[in-house]
Amino acid sequence: MTREEFEGLVSEALDRIPPELTRLMDNVAVFVEDEPPPEDPELLGLYEGTPLTERGEWYAGVLPDRISVYMGPTLRLVRREGGDRELVVEEVEITVVHEIAHHFGIDDERLHGLGYG
Repeated sequence: MTREEFEGLVSEALDRIPPELTRLMDNVAVFVEDEPPPEDPELLGLYEGTPLTERGEWYAGVLPDRISVYMGPTLRLVRREGGDRELVVEEVEITVVHEIAHHFGIDDERLHGLGYG
């Protein structure tokens, strides 16, 4: 899969987020990266920022939160599982939802319980 195709899958996953949720997202940008930080080579996605639930009056003039979706580990995971493009689509969607949930202040434990771990 090319980077362009992978970016398209991330874009499609974002488009499937219900509009009532995307309207609530604030000051966040989504990026596709080839690889995660070296200390966590199998990381599929990463949210960096201040969740909406932790923002207060002090939150102004800050850089956008950042959601990164990592192509390399996602494709390697799908290859290991013997999957195809359909599984890549599924993993990308799970990763996008997972990281957006962090933007809304939902922690990993709750996400795992909902099937987005």
